[in-house]
Amino acid sequence: MSFDPTAIVGAELPPKDHNQPEQTPFDAVKQEIDDLFEEAKHWADGEAITSQEIHDQIEKLRDGIHEAGKRADALRVEEKKPLDDQVKAIQDRYNVYIQPKRGKVDLAKSTLDTLLTPWRTAKAAAAAQEAARIAAAAAEAKRLADEAIRASAGNLAAREEAEAALADAKRLEKTAKRADKAATVGTGLRTIWKAELVDEEAAMDWLWARAKEEVLAVAQRNADEAVRGGVRQVPGFRVTESKVAS
Repeated sequence: MSFDPTAIVGAELPPKDHNQPEQTPFDAVKQEIDDLFEEAKHWADGEAITSQEIHDQIEKLRDGIHEAGKRADALRVEEKKPLDDQVKAIQDRYNVYIQPKRGKVDLAKSTLDTLLTPWRTAKAAAAAQEAARIAAAAAEAKRLADEAIRASAGNLAAREEAEAALADAKRLEKTAKRADKAATVGTGLRTIWKAELVDEEAAMDWLWARAKEEVLAVAQRNADEAVRGGVRQVPGFRVTESKVAS
């Protein structure tokens, strides 16, 4: 620990070389931080502080690199502001039309959907009812044909009629399948599934088994917020105190 941070912090700049390109604010703060960082590496050599003088020198070095970091961040904000303004202008221009749920496109679609949904729902219900009727008729025709087949034993003419009835029943079954497909495909409706909480205890047991780490992360975040707010007793947690340099 033989380095003096004042040799860098606040040191005079070397004479300007007019043959070199002018140094930008970023170049200046970058060089300052790089120099301070290199010096910090010399001080942070694994040895503990042994005197107030050394403490004060390290504190001055830390304050210097902290302030340089603040200036660098301010430069970053200033440098990217024109880009942020451009992005915001583009976003604002398009949001009027395509912002989710609030833009004109989604507003118009959601409003029109309130008109389309009842009609399509009724139409789909009617198609489903018709498909169910045809399916029931096909099942009944198949049942009667099967009975006729069994009853035609030894009677060729009756068997011929029964086979014809069975063929008709099979054709009706195909019609029923087509009707069912027409009633469920291309309706212009989509199915939405929602989970409604009805048992908190069972839900928490399920969640604990499914996402234990996420649950504990939420608990940890809430406990940290409570402790920072002054709470000193949090169920399930041990609140400890420690000191760090600032």
